[in-house]
Formats: sequence, C-alpha cells, structure tokens
Amino acid sequence: MQKKLEELKASRLEKLKEIRKASINPYPQKGNRTHTLEEASKDFDKLQDKSITLCGRLRLLRSHGKATFAHIGDESGKLQIYLKYDQLGKEKYKFFKNFDIGDFIEVKGELFKTKTSEKTLRVEDFRMLAKAIRPLPEKWHGIKEKEVRYRKRYLDLLMNPDVNEVFRKRAKIVNLIRDFMEKHGFLEVDTPVLQPVYGGAFAKPFQTTLDSLHMKVYLRIANELYLKRLIIGGYEKIYEFSKDFRNEGIDKTHNPEFTQVEFYWAYKDYNDIMKFVEELYSHLAKEILGSLKIKYQGKMVDFTPPFKRLKFVDALEKYSGIKGILDMSKDELLKKVKSLKIKELEEKKHTTKAEILEDLFDYFVQDKLWHPTFVIDHPKETTPLAKVHRSDPRLVERVEPCICGIELGNGFTELNDPVDQRKRFEEQLEARKKGALETHPLDKDFLEAIEYGMPPTGGMGIPIDRLTMILTDSPSIRDVILFPFMKQK
Repeated sequence: MQKKLEELKASRLEKLKEIRKASINPYPQKGNRTHTLEEASKDFDKLQDKSITLCGRLRLLRSHGKATFAHIGDESGKLQIYLKYDQLGKEKYKFFKNFDIGDFIEVKGELFKTKTSEKTLRVEDFRMLAKAIRPLPEKWHGIKEKEVRYRKRYLDLLMNPDVNEVFRKRAKIVNLIRDFMEKHGFLEVDTPVLQPVYGGAFAKPFQTTLDSLHMKVYLRIANELYLKRLIIGGYEKIYEFSKDFRNEGIDKTHNPEFTQVEFYWAYKDYNDIMKFVEELYSHLAKEILGSLKIKYQGKMVDFTPPFKRLKFVDALEKYSGIKGILDMSKDELLKKVKSLKIKELEEKKHTTKAEILEDLFDYFVQDKLWHPTFVIDHPKETTPLAKVHRSDPRLVERVEPCICGIELGNGFTELNDPVDQRKRFEEQLEARKKGALETHPLDKDFLEAIEYGMPPTGGMGIPIDRLTMILTDSPSIRDVILFPFMKQK
C-alpha cells in the first residue's frame, strides 16, 4: 500500500515538473468563478448559451480518446464537464493529461445536456488552480478506519457527504440557539479563557504560565463565575458560547476540549429554567429534524413538552436499592457500595460523598433516562454553587436534563447568599486537604463580588457537542467535533 502511494506521488510530482516547464503556475493566486456548481445546475435554463466559469476539485475522470468526461465538485455540489479535442485543440487537450483526480480546476464554457439529459459544461478553456500531490482515498468507510477519519477529518469530509452534513447541522444548531436567545432578550457576552482561579465545575484544569507576569493561570473549566459577576454588575439576561477545557478522561461523551452555551437569567429559579430549556430543545428538534419525535441510534425519542421531572434521590434509591442515602455519611455509603460487589464501582477512588453519589447515579440511573427528563433536587454535597432547596436543607435546587442516557445540561437556582457561598467554598477546601482532587477552589474575588449583592438568578450550561450527537444521530462525541483530541501515534 505504502509503495503504491509513493509511486502515485512520484507520478504526480513528475506532472508538476512538466507544468512548471511549460511556464504555467500550478498554484495561481485566485480562481475567476462566476457561478457555483449549484447555481449552474439550478439556473441551467437561464445560463444556456452563455459563457460561464466554474471552479472545483476533479472527482471523476473518463477519457475516450479525443473526448473526456469528468465530474468536478465544490462546496455546493457537483457537475459534469466535457472536454473535446476538436474544441480545445491538440496542445490544450494534451495538457489536460497533467490533471489527476483531486486537482482543482477552473473551466470556462457553455452548459448543455447530454443524450442522457445530464447537465454538463462544454469546456472552451481551462486552467489548473492547485495540483494535488497525494491521491484521494479510493474507499473511506468501515470501523477499521474510524480513527484515521478522526485524525484526517479533511479526508473524512471530502469523501463522506454524511459527515459533511453533520457539521452543517452543528453550525445550524449553534445559530438556532443564538437566535432563540436573542429573541428572548438575552445579551451575548465574552469572558476569559485564561483564568487566575478556575471554577464553576468539579474538574481538573489544564495549567500553564503567563511568562510576562510570572503567573500561573488555568484554561477555564467553566465560565459560570464570570457570568455571575456580570449579573452582579447589572445585566439580567446573558449567555455565552464558550470553549471549556477539562483535564480528564476521554470517552464517547467526553473530550478534553468542548463547547457549551451557558446562560443566566435574573429573578428566575430552576423551575423557570426548566421551562425555558424545554422550549429550546423542542424548538431545535423541530427545526433540525422537522419533528418532535426523532430517532437516536434506532430508538424513538419524544421531545414533546413537558419533559418528565425526576428527583435525584428517588431515582437513585429506586434503581440501586439503597435507601436513606441522604442521611448516610461517606463511610456508611462506601460500605453499601462495597456490599453491592460491583467491580466498576469498587475500583473508583472515592474521597467525598458527592463523588460516590454521582458515580452511583451514573451506574444505576443514567442510561435509563431515554426520553427527555429533568433530574432535579440533588444532594447538597454535589453542588457548592446552587441554592439550598426551599423545602429540604439536605438538597439543592439543581437540574440536569438527560436525553438518551446522556447528560445534556446542568443548571441551578443560583446561590446568591455570600455567607453560605463562603462556607461552601471552605468546605471544598477542607475536602481537598483530605485528598479530594475534583473540588471547587476558593475564589476570593468572586466572594467579594457576590458580597455587593446578586439578585435571585437561574442559570444553565448546555453542552453543544452532546446536543449535536442527539440531533445528528451520532454515537460518539468524536463524530461531532471537527478535530477531536487524539493520542499521538
């Protein structure tokens, strides 16, 4: 295979030399396109008998002596071109032999239909726009090549129209969310990616150094605390599309670099946030797929509001069989976990009760939540940034939308009591001293900000990559990130 590739490259490099010998630039500065291929096909009747110029990549070549048919492709589609010896002349027609599949070409001519009624451009003149040194893959499918597809996404996009469409839908999802937010009066803002104190989630950060200030800084794991500062500053409805970075495991729903949209709404609580997200998610399903009832991995999913509400503790006790989890200490809960004799859970190194609860929920409950469900009222230990539940001080007003067994958001009635917030941060600090790795750092600047007063607020972060997975029927997060992180060979 490698030997054949080197032979093909050598052949193309030889053609490149011949082109340069003829004093022709094989890589000109621009193309003189008058129409895209889609426009040429769509406006065929209007453009007949008119000279037009098209540009694209050669995708198919069929030579028959003194006549050659080829297909060229651009972002909008593909079109057949026809080159004839009598039309172009001996030297020009001969020069076309320097072209290979994958090369970029500019063609000038008039449109006509072949005997089989295929729309075609009769080429009067052509020139090379870029010579491809490597041949395009002949076959590009199958599980064996999945890793190569992720590493060489440019080829994946080039050879697989379905993949191309996934990322067009992803762009549409982002635009629809932005339009939805704007129509509801939200202001788009921009907050720092480099932060002196990371926060807003339980996650291990990426760390670097700002040389000019001799200062340790972190890539953000979330933008929550900066957005809350803006609520304190007087904005009432804000959102941000953010790239976040978490130095943790990679699997079908996790990538070290990911995108989310996070929004905050003053004078609202988690009940209002649930209604808003319900409306947003059903709107996206309708706009992207044309229906509230869609399929994911062969199974029906119903986005019709209202979504089911499920209490965290009720669900966990039901599916795990462990009762009274709220009143158990960390050690008592650990004993219960060991008694279950589940290897996957026993192998975890739990340092806090919150970690145990989250892992138990992921194991026993998560995959059972297929249709859109809001998991609400989480144990207080799991969330240092949410307000204590109005009817049970052991809980916080937290909500996680789950669809197809995948967590699709995290939101709260936000904690705006500065005294309680300081206490929670200090508890996280103590947990870290005892060995817990994923704890929330104590952010003194944020504590000072919240002491100036923050109104009652509801907020949520929505993972764009996972949402795109559901709405494009993609089994892995790597299928919806153009360049997912890959281990070096």
